[in-house]
Amino acid sequence: MLVDNVWTRLAALLLFTAASITDWYDGRVARRTGTVTVVGTFLDPLVDKMLIAAALVGFVGMPELHIPAWMVVLIISREFLITGLRSLAAARGVVLGAERAGKFKTTSQITAIIVILGVLILNSALERWPVLLGAGWQDDTAAQVLERMPYWLVFWVAITTIVSGYFYIQNHMDLLKKEFSMRNSQPGRQR
Repeated sequence: MLVDNVWTRLAALLLFTAASITDWYDGRVARRTGTVTVVGTFLDPLVDKMLIAAALVGFVGMPELHIPAWMVVLIISREFLITGLRSLAAARGVVLGAERAGKFKTTSQITAIIVILGVLILNSALERWPVLLGAGWQDDTAAQVLERMPYWLVFWVAITTIVSGYFYIQNHMDLLKKEFSMRNSQPGRQR
């Protein structure tokens, strides 16, 4: 996706889409066949986060997208925080599964990335074949929408990511309170 070429960006879109579909299909098969495992419950969301983070970090490095790093840092920070919470729960023998808000967040992230990859393909195609839209298309409203869309999509994703993280922490606050009370009640532990 970093190479400004229609074909490499199309390959990036196909690769990302294939990875997203296989991840979704794997989860569906695991639930249907009853082969959900503790390792899978931990690794599946981790792989999702790695896939999303790789695309978003790549987008920050592309000046044509105008995506500020602070949005991606917020998104990735939320993912680390929730992964840490899941790790804490796993250490206590509790498996924290995905929740509805988290599934919506992941779907929003994947959809936004696919649309942004489509914008990159379109930008490359229009650079290579400007006759597709005719002369002066860069001054057109469509060009302005294409230029601004990635920023607003990632902004939306950042909002949904933070909100879903808030709900996830709220839903599992008892685990955090229990952990902090255990740490504070240990003998010889300074407060």
